[in-house]
Amino acid sequence: MRGVLVCPSMDTKVDQASMRQWAAVAAIAAAAAVALGSASPRALQTTSAPATRTVLVKAAQIIDGRGGAPLRNGAVLIRGDRIERIGPAAGMTADRTIDLGSATVLPGLIDLHTHLTDEVGTNWESALLTTTPGRAAIYGAVNARTTLMAGFTTARDMGPTWPYTDIDLRYAIDKGSVPGPRLQVAGNYVSATGGAGDARQFSIYVDVPIVRNLADGVDEVRRVTRTNLKNGADFIKILATGAVMSKGIPPGAQQYSDAELAVAVEEATRWGKFVAAHAHGAEGIKAAVRAGVRTIDHGSMLDEEGARLMKEKGTFFAPTLYVGHAILNDNQTLNIPAYQVEREKAMQGTQEKAFALAMAHHLPIAFATDAGVFPHGENAREFKIRVGLGQSPMAAIEGATRIAAEAMGWSDRVGTLQAGRFADLIAVDKDPLADISELERVQFVMKGGLVHKTK
Repeated sequence: MRGVLVCPSMDTKVDQASMRQWAAVAAIAAAAAVALGSASPRALQTTSAPATRTVLVKAAQIIDGRGGAPLRNGAVLIRGDRIERIGPAAGMTADRTIDLGSATVLPGLIDLHTHLTDEVGTNWESALLTTTPGRAAIYGAVNARTTLMAGFTTARDMGPTWPYTDIDLRYAIDKGSVPGPRLQVAGNYVSATGGAGDARQFSIYVDVPIVRNLADGVDEVRRVTRTNLKNGADFIKILATGAVMSKGIPPGAQQYSDAELAVAVEEATRWGKFVAAHAHGAEGIKAAVRAGVRTIDHGSMLDEEGARLMKEKGTFFAPTLYVGHAILNDNQTLNIPAYQVEREKAMQGTQEKAFALAMAHHLPIAFATDAGVFPHGENAREFKIRVGLGQSPMAAIEGATRIAAEAMGWSDRVGTLQAGRFADLIAVDKDPLADISELERVQFVMKGGLVHKTK
């Protein structure tokens, strides 16, 4: 029987490069629509003075992202796209001054776990049968702008439904065609047959191109790791366990062997890259940490042994807590299938225990959300969950600034307000140390010295 071909595969004359070109065209078209059509003059102001000119941003309080006491009546001096100096406002001058009055200024926020090209409410398995890479690219452009306006000036994209569309989105943002966060992107998942991320959840007579990155065995994992890096991935995302949002092996089960996980890290290291592991179950978490991954994302069933191992290895913990609340409470609005809701219900309480363990062991806890399951722009709702579980507001902010930047290997450019870093700043009206939910109401966004949002 002849199979149904959903989209041209890598074996046809229309290859991956062509798919990426479709996505790039769509992203640039979306950029025009977003930047010129929907953005109000006050929401998107990207005219910059020459690099030799200076801008002074003043505010009643400045939190620099390093965990120390806030600076009162401070100012950030910016030259071009970089911070030149931070200190008391008195006596500091510049060619232009932005006085934010009683506001609190912080570094631009960082989200380590987003899916920017996903259309919220469309299940990824269904998307493979009903949408196109171009559509994903357009949504990526829209979602990137929404994320930036919410105060997230940097993000990691943890894998699109349509392979490599996030790479084209990163390109369009870097080129200035699309407003959005600075991105590190995964390009595509590395997943095992029958595990999380296996797109073959349809009839055996249906072919879906994304399954070209399924990998079983050490040699195949090495091959798909190289494939992703060849195509422009900044890091490798490997699915070490099952998932809530995917059929197949349960979330608590380890789906890759220790040897398979180790070879992904080995190969990525050769390229000067790192591996981020999707891992819910305790054994999968520990296997990924032993293999040398840089971040454990989700980490829902972290146990004592795993926490000690992460501390020993210096592995970053990137839990995603708010998404569970969204799955349970908003599943009908978000069109989340019943089996995924049941998988989330089965893990209730485990994530909170894992977060408490991470705090008790003083792990570096980075900010991550899984935005794309729930609407982009609502990323900051994660803060309230973390503070409600006992994390201090300052520690929660550090997780979305300094610690997240360190997890990305970008601490020399983003995450803190220090001389030499990019001038990525946000501001909120009130004190987020008194009410962490203030970060859900960002009033001012600057990225690279350009004002994208102001009151």
